Amino acid sequence: MEFKDYYKVLGVDKSATTEEIKKAYRQLAKKYHPDKNPGNKEAEEKFKEITEANEVLSSQEKRKKYDQLGANWKNYQSAGNANPNDWYKQYSQGGQGGSFNFSGDLGDLFGNIGGFSDFFESFFGGRTRQAGGSIFDRAQKGADYEANLNLTLEEAFNGKERQISVDGRKLKIKIEPGTKDGLRLRLKNQGAQGKHGGEKGDLYLTVHILDHPFYEVDGDDLYYNLDLDLYTAILGGKVQINMLDGKKISLTIPAETENGKLLKLKNMGMPIKNSNKHGDLYVRVLIQIPKKLSHEEKKFFEKLAALRAK
Repeated sequence: MEFKDYYKVLGVDKSATTEEIKKAYRQLAKKYHPDKNPGNKEAEEKFKEITEANEVLSSQEKRKKYDQLGANWKNYQSAGNANPNDWYKQYSQGGQGGSFNFSGDLGDLFGNIGGFSDFFESFFGGRTRQAGGSIFDRAQKGADYEANLNLTLEEAFNGKERQISVDGRKLKIKIEPGTKDGLRLRLKNQGAQGKHGGEKGDLYLTVHILDHPFYEVDGDDLYYNLDLDLYTAILGGKVQINMLDGKKISLTIPAETENGKLLKLKNMGMPIKNSNKHGDLYVRVLIQIPKKLSHEEKKFFEKLAALRAK
């Protein structure tokens, strides 16, 4: 299993702040996003890689775990063919027992739920939570399984049916449109086998919505970051926006639009569960200042500045 240098993937230093990491992610995500590279498999793989790197480095908990892992990577390599999950369990717990344990091959157990690399899934994927039991030979419920179910914002918006594998069993999970980050799903009796005739444990899936390069979620509302050229901001015009359902809408930009202005589009946000309603969509205008101006362009702006000074 290959060690992934997430800092190198995003092109940031190990001392980078969370904001610097997110900024680097957004810049790369815009460049390699599938919408801008249709049919380009190389760009698609690159997009997955930077999304995975951001998922780890933008999380304080995951980043700490990853940095600890990096410092001890040679210990893992020296273990030869040892199971990486067993090694991490031993490392993270210092050889001590605990209420939460990694168990088995998480790639097989949870069917690579997040769609990330084997490296990510081995160290940040699923886990099992031991159910309370007794030392006596009475019926005991099996251990509960826990894992993160990573969804793209598009999947949370539109809904999706996922199939995962748990202990060789194929399970279908229906994701409803408008699913929120942090939602905890319980699949009864889909955990580990019980002991002495006891029932199976349960499977708990916690929904985690991955960062999107253009959209942000706030409750039922969506915020879209629109990079707008200076000329359209001044003169006004029309731009197209790719929606989360795959459609495109045409948005009118008023003349003399200021940087940071929010344009509200009613009922175009996240679906509201158990209703036919949506939240609102706010388009945040981010004016892009032109760079590498030609001599003629600079003369034009100097002339404009002189006119405004009169």
